[in-house]
Amino acid sequence: MADTLRIVHCFRSPVGGIFRHVRDLTEAQVAAGHLVGIVCDSTTGGDFEEHLFEQMKGRMALGIHRTPMQRHVGPGDLASAWRTFGIIKELRPDVLHGHGAKGGAYARLFGSLLRVSRSRVARVYSPHGGSLHYDETTVAGKLFFALERFMARFTDYLLFVSDYERQTYRRKVGEPPTPNNLVHNGLRAAEFEPVRTEPNAADVLYIGMMRDLKGPDIFIDALVLAGTRLGRPLKAVMVGDGDDLPRYHAQVKRLGLEGHVRFLPPMPARKAFALAELVVVPSRAEAMPY
Repeated sequence: MADTLRIVHCFRSPVGGIFRHVRDLTEAQVAAGHLVGIVCDSTTGGDFEEHLFEQMKGRMALGIHRTPMQRHVGPGDLASAWRTFGIIKELRPDVLHGHGAKGGAYARLFGSLLRVSRSRVARVYSPHGGSLHYDETTVAGKLFFALERFMARFTDYLLFVSDYERQTYRRKVGEPPTPNNLVHNGLRAAEFEPVRTEPNAADVLYIGMMRDLKGPDIFIDALVLAGTRLGRPLKAVMVGDGDDLPRYHAQVKRLGLEGHVRFLPPMPARKAFALAELVVVPSRAEAMPY
């Protein structure tokens, strides 16, 4: 391959850890002189993510392409897959890097189709949790892990971002039959600078996706237990967005915490850290812990 590579990152949801990871990767790859592009879902994310995309646009020589992608397998997948394949084919990637279950399936499937037309595209996959979050003893888990084992034969390289992710893959899917490596998430020096807490800060902060996998419901229940032990209600801030957000609003109301819990939309992590004395991470599962 040429020294300058055409690299395309394909993933479904441009939020949370995956989006952070892809942003870091593209920044480093552009700095190394490569031409980089992104293909992801157009129905996920809000104003905060749009702002992040705007910041990236000038660096993405292959562009930022957004098209509807479903989380779950369904009838809409065929049309979505066809649109996504058309975008990727036009970009003519040397490296097609799929992130998460949906992005990984698309990258390996479409990369294989491109190879039929004599493309030499490298098919790279990073699970980032995705299907690895399923219980291997359930029917759904057994199906997804069988698919992972099947798709491994269409994978040129597996990249894991944490040892937990790699060990989970080995336990649930099996020893990778393809070359693989562990490359930890990086942090910038500025991210180690202390954050000055705002006046009248809350006691505790939850920041992350609003879905049960990340434990917002555990966080809310814990507020009640901790308040009882302390003899006073705790003040909390919950920062993030997601499909399950209305349920957490209802949970707060049901437990009588409306005057003590504040919900805020996604924002830069360091800005959120200043809103409380303590950050709480109640997550049930993580693949790429920062």
